[in-house]
Amino acid sequence: MPVCRRFAFISYLCTLNHTFLGMEFTAKQIAELIGGRIEGNSDAKVNAFAKIEEGREGAISFLSNPKYTHYIYDTQSSVVLIGDDVQLEHEVKPTLIRVPNAYEAVARLLQIYESMKPRRKGIHPTASISEKAEVGSDVYIGAYAVIGDGAKVGDGAQIYPHAVVGDGVVIGPESTLYPNVTIYDGCRIGSRVTIHAGAVIGADGFGFAPSAEGYDKIPQIGIVVIEDDVEIGANTCIDRSTMGQTVIHRGVKLDNLIQVAHNCEVGENTVMSAQAGLAGSTKIGSWCMVGGQAGFAGHIHVADRTNVGAQCGVIRNTRGQGEALIGSPAMDPKMFFKAKAIYQHLPEMYRELSQLKREMEQMKQSPLS
Repeated sequence: MPVCRRFAFISYLCTLNHTFLGMEFTAKQIAELIGGRIEGNSDAKVNAFAKIEEGREGAISFLSNPKYTHYIYDTQSSVVLIGDDVQLEHEVKPTLIRVPNAYEAVARLLQIYESMKPRRKGIHPTASISEKAEVGSDVYIGAYAVIGDGAKVGDGAQIYPHAVVGDGVVIGPESTLYPNVTIYDGCRIGSRVTIHAGAVIGADGFGFAPSAEGYDKIPQIGIVVIEDDVEIGANTCIDRSTMGQTVIHRGVKLDNLIQVAHNCEVGENTVMSAQAGLAGSTKIGSWCMVGGQAGFAGHIHVADRTNVGAQCGVIRNTRGQGEALIGSPAMDPKMFFKAKAIYQHLPEMYRELSQLKREMEQMKQSPLS
């Protein structure tokens, strides 16, 4: 769909005055927006999103996972986005919009919905903003937020209550810091970055030198750099470098409760699920996918487009692009499942080996015939 036509459609939605963010629109309008093909009533109207199993009149749902196909026959949603390749056994009540990828299509609609939410503006009287800070236009700074000396807050940025922006921090335009986010001194945040509640950016890296008296702290004098269009989940921690920079490159998406240690680097468009952890100086390539609770040893390099399974333990450099890893220590999935099959038989194998040892001992002790 041409860009000008898309923006015209969005502008049209914004002029409507109905129940869902001031919107109500038809299946035909949605199909035009996402390039879909209608099966059923093109005038069916929707004003809300709903999961297909929780559908109701006036809602739009989607079907992308074959395991959920049976819900389409009973759903009360008025419109359902569905993949071109999905074959139905009989007619259904809702209007269908056929698209190549239903999940991608609903993601686009949700992005449009999110973009039409009004952005907050204004500075709360209880916010503490240094006279030496630079604050752009159309910003929102919530109650008890703190903006330190020499900090720069870009146009349209959203700083929610109790967030702390340290001295010398740079926050790019249209970035959002949710409540209780802390950005330590000197760190740099790009444009359109979203950092969710409780995240800490730029705390000291875990650097200590053993001595006769215990452990001497190694000062962490570097910073964290987060490039444009990054999203960081709640309570995730990204440590400042010992020297230089800890870098999160453009387009990275980090889930909640992730630990990124000092001097790490995460490549463009890499995604990580909750509770993953990177030890110091680990380098993760671009377009990698990391499952929950995966762990990475320090000072290793992970190649571009590596897929790392949940609870995987990566302790050495990966071999090349497109590699898949599971298990701990990490290994090729085929090898892992072969080893897993053997592992299940270890108790039986142990008993057989013990029996063989006993028989060997008896043969050694018995006189030769």
